Amino acid sequence: MRSEITGDETADVKGFDLVMTQDLPEPEYFLADKGYDADKVREKLEERGIVAVIPMRRNRKEWRAVDRDFYRWRNLVERCFSKLKQCRRVATRYDKTALSFLGFIDIASVRVWLRLLST
Repeated sequence: MRSEITGDETADVKGFDLVMTQDLPEPEYFLADKGYDADKVREKLEERGIVAVIPMRRNRKEWRAVDRDFYRWRNLVERCFSKLKQCRRVATRYDKTALSFLGFIDIASVRVWLRLLST
């Protein structure tokens, strides 16, 4: 898992470069919501040979098909965020520095992972 912090009102698409430039294993698919529907994102994914599973925004002039069956797997990501936000410290961001907040996100992620392993 990779986590980064962006500004308060920053659009989702701004975080794309932060996460995709890391030296992580190359993904085959990129599942995202409409916030990532940008030509720049789609071009970068195509250059790297990654299949974009991103629904189109309403104001798009050119529509592309989305594999709806595959897109349903995105709910796993949403459920992960929901489980992370069950920790009040993550949901309300009590920490003053970004480093301590990211550290607690890592701790909360390990906690969720250990709960998954114990069931």
